[in-house]
Amino acid sequence: MRLEDFDYGLPRELIAQTPSLKRDECRLMVLDRAKNTIEHRHFYDILEYLHEGDCLVVNDSRVIPARL
Repeated sequence: MRLEDFDYGLPRELIAQTPSLKRDECRLMVLDRAKNTIEHRHFYDILEYLHEGDCLVVNDSRVIPARL
């Protein structure tokens, strides 16, 4: 693995500098593979996409203040 493998274009204005005050207001990207579409929503909209029997995996990892 090389450091260059992690290099890609990402505009600075799209990088969150602080967490949302209300955690459920964070952004949610919804990919519809059947329609080949992408929607940009908020996390509080997640219930519109979950159905009985679905599995929701929660990642509670944190970002550490470090540089490569």
